[in-house]
Amino acid sequence: MKGTVSTNQRVELEYRVNTSPGVLFKRLSTPHGLSEWFANDVNLSGNVFTFIWDDDTKKAELVDKKENKFVKFRWITDQNEAGHHFAFKLTKDELTGEVSLTVIEEVNEEDIDEVVSLWNYQIGELKRLIGA
Repeated sequence: MKGTVSTNQRVELEYRVNTSPGVLFKRLSTPHGLSEWFANDVNLSGNVFTFIWDDDTKKAELVDKKENKFVKFRWITDQNEAGHHFAFKLTKDELTGEVSLTVIEEVNEEDIDEVVSLWNYQIGELKRLIGA
């Protein structure tokens, strides 16, 4: 039997966002907010978000959140395996008042470039939406 071993890597991408943590948090933690920039439509049932794109649907469980600080999701796979996590972390510099959004995701090593490119695009859409 021949198999491949995929190595998971933790990817952290930091973006400066010219808005308040409260405005940003709503866009990261609610179905309406996420449907404005992350997916075409987002539905919520209990703690499970269903993300709908043109030709794809994925589900993620909201694992944890702290208002204006972070949101953590876990992808739900078809095989009922433990899916990879992705999270949004918000930090505000006390001296400058600048807000940073950090996207954290566990990905297969061979997918890193694609994931980075996708997040760069998605966060660009988010920043355009909020005028940041």
